[in-house]
Amino acid sequence: MHDTISDRLLRWYEVHKRDLPWRKTKDPYLIWVSEIIFQQTRIDQGMDYYLRFTEKFPDVRTLADAEEQEVLKYWQGLGYYSRARNIHFAAQQIRDFHDGNFPSEYEQIIQLKGVGPYTAAAISSIAFHKPYPVIDGNVNRVISRLFGIQKAVNTKAGSKEVEDKLKGIFNPDEPGNFNQAMMELGALVCKPLSPDCKHCALKSDCVAFNKDEVGSYPLKVKSKAPKSLYLYYFVFCAKMDGEQIIFLKKREEDSIWKNMYDFPGHESNSILNISHLITKISKKFFNNQIMPQPSEIIGPIKHQLTHRNIEAYFIKTNIDKGYIKNLCKQFHPVNDKNMRDLPMPKLIENYIEKNIF
Repeated sequence: MHDTISDRLLRWYEVHKRDLPWRKTKDPYLIWVSEIIFQQTRIDQGMDYYLRFTEKFPDVRTLADAEEQEVLKYWQGLGYYSRARNIHFAAQQIRDFHDGNFPSEYEQIIQLKGVGPYTAAAISSIAFHKPYPVIDGNVNRVISRLFGIQKAVNTKAGSKEVEDKLKGIFNPDEPGNFNQAMMELGALVCKPLSPDCKHCALKSDCVAFNKDEVGSYPLKVKSKAPKSLYLYYFVFCAKMDGEQIIFLKKREEDSIWKNMYDFPGHESNSILNISHLITKISKKFFNNQIMPQPSEIIGPIKHQLTHRNIEAYFIKTNIDKGYIKNLCKQFHPVNDKNMRDLPMPKLIENYIEKNIF
C-alpha cells in the first residue's frame, strides 16, 4: 500500500502531539475558546489564561450570561481585546438563536461573531468530524515549504495555491487529527526559525528541504510598519476617607480598549511638549484652575501592539481636597481593592502595581 503524506503526518502526530486539555474533549465550546485564545498567543504564554477563563466560564450559557466587564477582566493580559468582546457576543448568539447548543454546521459556525474560515474549519473538523481543512500561519509555512510555493502566501494568488495543495493531501476520513497534525508539525518541527528538518516526517517529499532552501519559505509581501502612538496619562492621586485612591477613565469610544479602564489623558500621533499639555489638561479637567505640578513623570514606556508602537508617559500628580469633587464627577475613583475588579490594559495594570499601590 502506498504510504501517503497524510499517513506519515498522522503517524507522527500520534507519537509527538502535545498533551493539551482541548485535545481531550469533543466539546465544541472548549475547542472554540482554545482556537480564539491561541490564534495570536503562544500556548506556553496563554495556557494559564485558557484554564482560568474556562474555569470561570465553563460553557456557552455561563459566558453568554456574564457581564462584558467580567469577561474582559478574565481576558486581561491576553491582549487583542476585540477577541474577548467577540467571543462574548457570539456566546449570546448561540444562547439566543441556537437554544444554547453550539451549532454543528460550518455554515452556522462561521456566522458567529469573530469566527472566520480558519476557526470555523477547526471547530467543524475537530468537534464534529466535518471535512474542512484549516489554514493558519503554521499550515501556510508547512505547505509552502513542502511544495516550494513561489507565490507570497499573504496574497490572494498565494493563499489560493496553498489551499489547493493542502486539499490535495487532506485526509477527509480523519479531518480533525489531520488539521491538528498539520498545525502541530508547524509549531514543533517546521518552525519559522531553525526548523528541525532532520526529524520531519515529511522531509522526503519537501521541495524546500531537498533544494536546501527551507529558509526561503514562505514567501511574503512585506506589511507596512506599525504606526507610533503617544499616550500621555495623568495619574491623579488623592486621599479619600483615609485611603489612597486614583482616578480611572472608562474607554467608551470605539477602540481596541473599548469598555476597559485606563487613566484620563491625551493621545497623539507625535511627541508633545508635556509642559504645554499640562496647561491644556488644567483647562479640560479642572475648569481652568491651575493644576498642581506633577510629582513624577515616568516614560516613555514602550508597549507593542500589532498595528501600533505605543510610547506611554505617566504624569503623576497629587491632588488635594479642593479638586477631588470635580474629578469624581468625571472619572472613577478606585482604591487598591476595587481596582482589581476592573478590566484594564496590561500597560495600565503594570504601571499601577509598580508605582501606586
